[in-house]
Amino acid sequence: MSTITTKDGTSIFYKDWGKGQPIVFSHGWPLNADVWDEQLFYFAANGYRAVAYDRRGHGRSSQPWNGNDMDTYADDLASLLDQLQLKDAVIVGHSSGAGDVTRYLGRHGAQRASKAVLVSSVPPVMVRTEANPNGIPMSAFDETRHNVARDKAQFYRDLSLPFFGANRPNSTVSAGVREEFFLQCMQAGFKGMYDGIKAFSETDFTEDLKKIDIPVLVIHGEDDQNVPIETTAKVSSKLLARATLKIYPGAPHGLTVTHRDQFNADVLSFSKA
Repeated sequence: MSTITTKDGTSIFYKDWGKGQPIVFSHGWPLNADVWDEQLFYFAANGYRAVAYDRRGHGRSSQPWNGNDMDTYADDLASLLDQLQLKDAVIVGHSSGAGDVTRYLGRHGAQRASKAVLVSSVPPVMVRTEANPNGIPMSAFDETRHNVARDKAQFYRDLSLPFFGANRPNSTVSAGVREEFFLQCMQAGFKGMYDGIKAFSETDFTEDLKKIDIPVLVIHGEDDQNVPIETTAKVSSKLLARATLKIYPGAPHGLTVTHRDQFNADVLSFSKA
């Protein structure tokens, strides 16, 4: 397997397909790089060097006890870009993976990136606080922790329903897509998944968003049941200096799968512009 090693000794698995300008994909909790396979194939076939990696604690990467937080996730992304010597990259993040991208750009700058795409993304902050009164109550994330600890397998099966909008009457999501989602979730390490709930729900990316000065495409589904658009994409797009907000009517959280053709075409057009 292709891996890089971070400064704390964590092994990060990655896929590296094609040649050309780099386009790097960061997946969300609790999946792995396989969720990007169709995008990797599409962009490599269209003249890009397409790279996707398993975040620490996920998939084929190491499962360390420590470092399951947004600062370390961002540092892992920096290590990948540095060790592969990628330049002028388009960096794409989905859900909590978009948090990695946002924190990376805020923490490390855009020396290796020319553009970014934030998809169904958790920034600026998900949990309800005094500063974010419209956020999701902490009790909802406590319930997620409880359900993961009690029966993670059933939790992941249940999560696939709202993730792909399979609980909506007009859904065409296949049983195979939901099963693939479940199998990817089950490859993740328990400690990383448990810690990751705090990382994606409580991290405040407001100042990171304000620091980003490269063009950013913000894509979000209108019917995202996991990361509501009103308190995330619609807010973060106003904090970014050079943002384009694209809303997919009726689309769920997992729109990179359910609306794959539209998503691929939009990211390709943005990358070429």
